[in-house]
Amino acid sequence: MKKVLIIIIVLFSLVSCKKTEVTFDDEIVKPVSKKVEFGFKYSDFNVIKDTIKKGDSFSTILQNQNIGNRKVFDIAKKVKDSFDVKTIRINRPYTLLRSKNKTNKLLVFIYQPDVMHYYVVDLRDTAIVAYKKTYPLTFKSRTIGGLLKGSLSETLENAKVEGSMASKISKIFAWSIDFFKLKKGDRFGITFKERFINDTIYDGVENLEAAFFEYKGKIIYAFPYAQNSSSGKIEYYDEEGKTLKNFFLKTPIKFSRISSRFSTNRFHPVQHRWKAHKGTDYAAPYGTPISTTAAGTVEQTGFTAGNGNFVKVKHNGTYSTQYLHMSRILVRRGQHVNQGQVIGRVGSTGLATGPHVCYRFWKNGVQVDALRLKLPNGEPMSGGNKSRFLKTIAPLKWELDSVSNL
Repeated sequence: MKKVLIIIIVLFSLVSCKKTEVTFDDEIVKPVSKKVEFGFKYSDFNVIKDTIKKGDSFSTILQNQNIGNRKVFDIAKKVKDSFDVKTIRINRPYTLLRSKNKTNKLLVFIYQPDVMHYYVVDLRDTAIVAYKKTYPLTFKSRTIGGLLKGSLSETLENAKVEGSMASKISKIFAWSIDFFKLKKGDRFGITFKERFINDTIYDGVENLEAAFFEYKGKIIYAFPYAQNSSSGKIEYYDEEGKTLKNFFLKTPIKFSRISSRFSTNRFHPVQHRWKAHKGTDYAAPYGTPISTTAAGTVEQTGFTAGNGNFVKVKHNGTYSTQYLHMSRILVRRGQHVNQGQVIGRVGSTGLATGPHVCYRFWKNGVQVDALRLKLPNGEPMSGGNKSRFLKTIAPLKWELDSVSNL
């Protein structure tokens, strides 16, 4: 009797489970797509997306939707103040919204001239209307950091950051860091703001919010700050409010390498004898821009058998710099030049075995090693701004430090 009772209970349980499962399956409902774009719910239309091809025009596209030539002309005339149909260009996307009944009547034409804007021609009423819309821009902060696994450009590329960011960063740190001297394994952190169109389409980097790089064992920070709120001019400062902008740039060429250093006794590769080399050679591809490392006046330009094409710039009563072996000289004697201005192109004129620039540096009329010289800094932050600056950068510095375990 006891065994019979157990069997009845088991059978009842199985039947109950089966009924529960069937009831659950019957209640599953497939979700209906409610995609909305350009202000229209796609589920209300028969949607066609395409791009403008060679030979396409506003007229041909509408005619292919069974709209007569005369009516197309009337439509173009009505909307011309809002949308010039002649501006349609090849390879740009467009969308057709048609009725869902058997007629497939064209109700709305949408054209995207660029990623930021779109035109709508609404044909649903007799009073045809056209208008232009701009997608909203949104900004999102992102922080990347850790250990460099290659060059700055490679590191940013691996993090899917737009390529121009490397150039922006190199300009900010140009007075403090030789980027070709950064080593694999050096720590870094970068916080930046990115633009998104309509909250989904990536549109690049808006601005750098904070950064640091480990350089020769030292951590160098950069934080943007405007000391003068009325002018809004942004300069970059370290974590103590000291300016990053020095009187001289570190190098006359971006992303190059040192091929020969300042020496009192070096074997000359062309003359095959030992002699002083009173400059620093930076090897770079032929035609690479050469920039003056500080503002000043062009003191000399010309050609000699040893120097090739050269430019010498006087910066003040103490400092002068010279740039040798140029393929082209782009300034003239007596011309004022700004810091970072391109004054020539890399070449191999004169006594040179390959394309490079020999960078020479004078202090009080004596040639010195620019790499060993302690150069003057820019203007420090004023006392009134420093407390506000330190308060502003505190969360940014914490974010940078957290990604690199500083």
